[in-house]
Amino acid sequence: MRSLYCGEVNESHLDQEVTLCGWAHRRRDHGGVIFVDLRDHKGLVQVVFDPDTEATFATAERVRNEFVLQVKGRVRRRPEGTVNLDMPTGQVEVLGKELNVLNTAETPPFQLDDKDVHEETRLRYRYIDLRRPEMQQRLRLRARITHCLRTFLDAQGFIDIETPLLTRSTPEGARDYLVPSRTHPGEFFALPQSPQLFKQLLMMSGMDRYYQIARCFRDEDLRADRQPEFTQLDIETSFMNEDEIMGMTETMVRELFRDVLAVDLPDPFPRMSYAESVHRFGTDRPDLRNPLELVDLGDVMQAVEFKVFSGPANDPGGRVAALRVPGGSDLSRKNIDEYTKYVSKYGARGLAYIKVNDVAAGLDGLQSPILKFLPEDVVEAIVTRTGVADGDLIFFGADRASVVNESLGALRVRLGIDRGLLEGEWKPVWVVDFPMFERDEKAGRWMALHHPFTAPNIDDPEVLAENPGTSLSRAYDMVLNGTELGGGSIRIHSTEMQETVLKLLGIGHEEAREKFGFLLDALKHGCPPHGGLAFGLDRLVMLMTGASSIREVMAFPKTQTAACPLTDAPSTVVTGQLIELGIHLRKPPEVDT
Repeated sequence: MRSLYCGEVNESHLDQEVTLCGWAHRRRDHGGVIFVDLRDHKGLVQVVFDPDTEATFATAERVRNEFVLQVKGRVRRRPEGTVNLDMPTGQVEVLGKELNVLNTAETPPFQLDDKDVHEETRLRYRYIDLRRPEMQQRLRLRARITHCLRTFLDAQGFIDIETPLLTRSTPEGARDYLVPSRTHPGEFFALPQSPQLFKQLLMMSGMDRYYQIARCFRDEDLRADRQPEFTQLDIETSFMNEDEIMGMTETMVRELFRDVLAVDLPDPFPRMSYAESVHRFGTDRPDLRNPLELVDLGDVMQAVEFKVFSGPANDPGGRVAALRVPGGSDLSRKNIDEYTKYVSKYGARGLAYIKVNDVAAGLDGLQSPILKFLPEDVVEAIVTRTGVADGDLIFFGADRASVVNESLGALRVRLGIDRGLLEGEWKPVWVVDFPMFERDEKAGRWMALHHPFTAPNIDDPEVLAENPGTSLSRAYDMVLNGTELGGGSIRIHSTEMQETVLKLLGIGHEEAREKFGFLLDALKHGCPPHGGLAFGLDRLVMLMTGASSIREVMAFPKTQTAACPLTDAPSTVVTGQLIELGIHLRKPPEVDT
């Protein structure tokens, strides 16, 4: 039906007869001459219809935006003064000789070049939204990225193996999406949060090197980089330690960026311990483009009478830290109040500050409501330790260590963006040496920082049981520009160690047999040392395309309420289906209004 794509027409086709197909992007009637910008996924080309071909001109008069057209015509140069150098096809146009309307279209709900369309509208009419050039480019780049990843892994001897989507519910940190079984009344499948257990079973099966571009499902609160269903590149391999796995996957990402974006990432990626990352940046996902760092002041604040600072400073679980903002003294009271409100979302109860007008003037050169509560020697220590200069501002965090880390860590990111402090385009880093467990004080038990199948850096189960709070794991996360691209670990391959870890997590023998019996049995039959890593493919594509959300790089995403406006899912089902599944819906409680 066509001899050429619209976006490929150029000067090499001058005086040639071409047949094009696409959508009418815009139609313009210039008093006797009709112009139609014809669009396909390769781009736009201008088609001109004049009254000399009467029937064709009459058809062109009834063309409207988004009509599907077939055009036959001759390529010619644009008249002098009408060349558009911003378009690849801007030096030529097609003189239309024949026009066939393949399909009409209702007036679209929005123009494709309108940048202010509400996201709900875009998702409801996603098939129109996906016609936009930027969406076409993102999805095509996504396909190129997955092709490059597959090519690399195939060359490394990995094989693509599919794992089940209907499996059993296992605790992996988020709620499962459950699927009722008709043939087993009262029982449920779960959609996988990851292929974790199956890929470990494949290693026990001797498959040696596995990968899969896997669909995963998690019923959790959504953010810009989360969706209820998402895609990850899942990798597992036997007889490789963490350095070998990290080296191989780092090479894969470096080659991907070079092939797709012509970007050379560092070789090797820097590495940083979890403890150092949290200490310096308040997070285990540091954006190294941002020069701001947290500075500890706990020892300085222990003896001050100001309880806001001395309380956390003398609490083993507390932290007092400062964040120096270069040139930040220009922040108004309104700006500071906005940042105070921002950190409150992370549990901070306030945001103390000191403006530095003149370092050499001592206390007289500083401006802050909290100065009256701090001795002069403490203020001098703060100025020295933070390394401030004239015109800077210091923000303070004082609370439980987790609150200070999260609030100042988030503030650091926000300030880096707001004040244009980011340096360089791409800054990857490996974060390693994670704690094996973290304490859930409310529940009074240990929680796995990654997942229950991560190996500790201790080989003796008894030693691990005696020191759960100080044990580290053999886990590793690849972080790029403050976003976790992928996380993985060496797995437990000993039955005794796996049972010990489950026990430390409060999972007794009977519960462990019920939930993980198949894995514990498999570990007894010659399980090799193995490990792996999973990359968030949606996040990776989001970063590489410069999109602001993973919804912008998925064909049919859900909204932030986990709904699909396009298909109106989730939806009710007919009573007969529920009866077959043995499900009875409870009526929601009536609310007195």
